[in-house]
Amino acid sequence: MKDLPARRLLLVHAHPDDESINNGATMARYAAEGAHVALVTCTLGEEGEVIPPGLGHLAADREGGLGDHRVGELAAAMRELGVTDHRFLGGPGRYRDSGMMGTEQNHRPGAFWDADLDEAAGHLVPVIRTLRPQVLITYDPDGGYGHPDHIQAHRVAMRAADLAADPEYDDGAGAPHTVAKIYWNRVPRPVAEEAFARLRATAPAAFPGIAEVDDVPGVVDEGEITAEIDGSAHAAAKTAAMRAHATQIAVDGPFFALSNDLGQPVFTTEYYQLVRAAPAPDGGGREHDLFAGLPDEALAPGART
Repeated sequence: MKDLPARRLLLVHAHPDDESINNGATMARYAAEGAHVALVTCTLGEEGEVIPPGLGHLAADREGGLGDHRVGELAAAMRELGVTDHRFLGGPGRYRDSGMMGTEQNHRPGAFWDADLDEAAGHLVPVIRTLRPQVLITYDPDGGYGHPDHIQAHRVAMRAADLAADPEYDDGAGAPHTVAKIYWNRVPRPVAEEAFARLRATAPAAFPGIAEVDDVPGVVDEGEITAEIDGSAHAAAKTAAMRAHATQIAVDGPFFALSNDLGQPVFTTEYYQLVRAAPAPDGGGREHDLFAGLPDEALAPGART
């Protein structure tokens, strides 16, 4: 057992690689600054497509085994980011990748999309009550782009935050804890548009095609952005983490593509929308620190692992 640092950040993601694409710079920055950064991943990503031809046999419609392989990719990515606390919701393989919305994989045995919400959230409550994070990051209600596992990860994270704070909920899961600030992943539209323009101008042939701005999960009007985290000093760590997810991501300098071979920018400043805060921030401009505004007592050490 050991005391954890005063600042504690928890991220909830659907599949291995989501964390590096969305939050890699944020995770690397806070880990380097000495905060406790913890990641909970909800599935192994068994239904993902595979980019390298030599690993194509791992795909679910061939020999299989992609999920187990991606466990190793995630561990390698976390080493690049300096994150030592990463775990799977309910343990590795407890919930299965549900595939894209409307496919038969949505309702296969163990599919995360079909999971009972309170049961799934119940696996996250003891993590929250043990680590006692002040900040939680997850997706918006649409999961960023409508993927069933992303939507379910949002639901589980928000429900678990409520249950963890409820003194009437399962005293065997630890003492109640209220997460002071909850953020959703976002990208401001003007930033995305400028980054895509740079891709078209400087590396139009890096990939067979170029994605559209609205292909980027979580693109919203600038007015919805409440926090921007400058992770430019950790750009190399983020891109290294993304490269570690080699079955899912191809990286070319400051750009990347998924299995569709459509180029996208790598964002090293990462953006968020604050959706829940206690106490409420005092307003006026964007935050540049996810722990901003928290009283000293909220940042006291004392959580133990």
